[in-house]
Amino acid sequence: MGDAAGRMREILEELYPLCRSITGDGVRATLERLADRLPAAMERSEVPSGTQVFDWTVNDEWQAREAWIARPDGRRVVDFADHTLHLVNYSTPFRGRLTRQQLLPHLHTLPDQPDLIPYRTTYYHRDWGFCLSHRQLAELGDGPFEVCVDTGLAPGHLSYGEVVLPGETTDEVLLSAHVCHPSLANDNLSGIAVASEVMRALAARDHRRYTYRLILAPGTIGSLTWLSRNADAVRRVRHGLVLTGLGGGGPLVYKRTRHGARPIDRAAAHVVRRRGGEQRDYSPYGYDERQYNALGFDLAVGRLSRTPHGEYPEYHTSADDLDFVTDDQLVESLDAVLGILDVLEHDAAYTNLSPCGEPQLGSRGLYPTMGGTAATEAVMAMLWTLAYSDGSTTLLQIAERADLPFEALHRAARDLCDAGLLGR
Repeated sequence: MGDAAGRMREILEELYPLCRSITGDGVRATLERLADRLPAAMERSEVPSGTQVFDWTVNDEWQAREAWIARPDGRRVVDFADHTLHLVNYSTPFRGRLTRQQLLPHLHTLPDQPDLIPYRTTYYHRDWGFCLSHRQLAELGDGPFEVCVDTGLAPGHLSYGEVVLPGETTDEVLLSAHVCHPSLANDNLSGIAVASEVMRALAARDHRRYTYRLILAPGTIGSLTWLSRNADAVRRVRHGLVLTGLGGGGPLVYKRTRHGARPIDRAAAHVVRRRGGEQRDYSPYGYDERQYNALGFDLAVGRLSRTPHGEYPEYHTSADDLDFVTDDQLVESLDAVLGILDVLEHDAAYTNLSPCGEPQLGSRGLYPTMGGTAATEAVMAMLWTLAYSDGSTTLLQIAERADLPFEALHRAARDLCDAGLLGR
C-alpha cells in the first residue's frame, strides 16, 4: 500500500491550500485536480443559483479574493492569505474603518483552545466575519482598524462531480465525500483521498459485481442537489458509504443506516469489529448520510470515519492540518473500505455437494500432508464453510459464527468450488 499512501498524501497536500465552500472556484479547482487522479472520467455538473432542490434553494455563488484586518500603522494582524480559516466562509463584502467595539461582534475565537483558529460559516445568513486565535485577539490592540472583506456573492452555480465504474450488474454502490471545507485535512480531505484510492483499486479489478458511483459534492446542499437530479440512479443504489474523517486518529467508527440491519451494516460491522473499531446507531445529525437515509429516499447508506466529528479537539480548527492526518491511518481506512466492499461483492449462499460426512480434503490437495498439527485458518475456513453451506446460510453469516475473517471464508469457498465440493 506504499504507493496508495503516497497518492493519498499528494491529494491532501495539493488540495489543502484551496479555499473551498458550498459553491465557487475552490470547489471547481478541487474537482478539476481530482479528475486527473481518478481512474475514469469525471462528469461535472453546474447547477444554477436559485434552482429549487426539494425544500432548499441553490445559493448564490461565493468567491473570496482577499480579506484582512489592519492596525492604524497598516500592519495586517489577521489575513485570509495566511490561512483560509481566517475568513468566515460565505462572508459578504465589507470595507470600512471600525473601532474595537464595532469589530468584536464579527470576530470568532476559541477561548479554551487559545492557539487555534476556528472554522465558521454563514451560508444562509448574510453577514461577514473573521476567525482568529484567542491569543491574536488578546494582542489585537485598541484600533481603529481598517477592515477589508473582498468577496463576491452573485448568481452563479453549485458544482459537483461524479465518477462511475460499471459492473456486471446495474445495481449500484454509492460512495460519497464532501468537498466544501477549506484547509481541513481530516474533516474533508481524508475522505476525498480515501475515496479516490478506493476507486483506483476497484478500477484495477477484472470483475466487479456492482456498479460503483463516487459523488464528490458540497455537504447537504450538494447531496440534495444530486438526489433531486438523478432519480434513475437513486433507484439503482443498493448499498452506500459516506467517507469522512478517515485520517485523524482513533479507531474506525461505522455509523449504521437508519434501518440498522441492511447488508452494508452487516458487512461494515464484520470488517470494523475485526479491526478493533466500533459501531454506532443512526442519528439524523452528521454528514450526507442523513440525506441519503431520509424517508423519501431510504437508501442503505452508512458512514465510515475514525473518531467522529466533534469528538476530537482538532475538529473544525486550524489544528486539523496535514500533520494531524497520518499515512498509516489513511491506509488502514482504505483497507477497511475495500474490505467492506469485498463482503458486498462476494457474500453468497453455497451448497455443500458432499454433505454426507466430512469430505477428504487431503486427496484434493486442500489439507496439509503432515498430520498432528493444529489446523490452519485456511483449513478451518473450509471446514466451517462445508459445515454450514446449506444453500441459505451466507459466507458472512458463517464468518461471524466461526469468528473468522470474511476473506478466509471467500477463499475457502473458491477452493471448494474448484474441487467440486461446493456449488451455488
